[in-house]
Amino acid sequence: MAPKSFWKGYLKLSLVTCRVSMTPATTDNEKIQFHTLNRKTHNRLTSRYVDAETGDVVDDDDEVKGYERADGDYVLLEDDEIDAVALESTRTIDIEMFVPDDSVRWIWYDRPHYLLPDDAVGEEAFSVIREAMRSTGKFGIARLVMYRRERAVMLVPSGRGIILWTLRYGDEVRDPAEYFGDIDREKADSKLLKLVKEVIEERSTSWDPDMVTDPVQEKLADIIAAKKKGRKRPAKVKAQTEAPAVDNVIDIMDALRKSIASEKKSGKR
Repeated sequence: MAPKSFWKGYLKLSLVTCRVSMTPATTDNEKIQFHTLNRKTHNRLTSRYVDAETGDVVDDDDEVKGYERADGDYVLLEDDEIDAVALESTRTIDIEMFVPDDSVRWIWYDRPHYLLPDDAVGEEAFSVIREAMRSTGKFGIARLVMYRRERAVMLVPSGRGIILWTLRYGDEVRDPAEYFGDIDREKADSKLLKLVKEVIEERSTSWDPDMVTDPVQEKLADIIAAKKKGRKRPAKVKAQTEAPAVDNVIDIMDALRKSIASEKKSGKR
């Protein structure tokens, strides 16, 4: 059963408008959650803000946002001053512009959401906007108040629906040239490249969600299940033996040939 939508509003393109609903495309509800308890009473603990200098608990009314302009010197901002500069939450995804579907690199993608028509009347308008983006190879860009902040969002046609991605802010993505700029740009040796391609082919397989399971969560679930039944917790898995040290000087060609032979021998596909 699909979860209830967490946002409802309108999708708008020029004079075309339709009612839509949205829900996050990912969830962490299945992850094991812990509470911090008092070991003696098993009561849950609550956290409170404490003055770092006096140690006194600070009341909610005395809390204020501050921007540090110098060591210990702050500019104070009230909540209403911060709210005044935010985009008004109109509950309308007004598509302002379109960009080529291959022009936004994955590093800008933040959080995915499923966007779908909220009533039968709006299905036609929703479908027209979706198919127009698909046929022109364009993604829609809009701005929206989500998670208490104004965000740029991108609309991506996907099957019968639309994926709405929140996009990272410009100051959140670091310039890759600062990190990759000094890497030698010479082309890879053609013979080595051919051997690496062989290794890739030997290890190629179809995508399966089981490839990204969380073994830690599975082990925690085993421990919890054992404690519920009063059994001893599962024995700790022995750590893998440390890999032997490798010489800094490596014959890449020889290593690749051995890798290919090993892959073929083990029958990996």
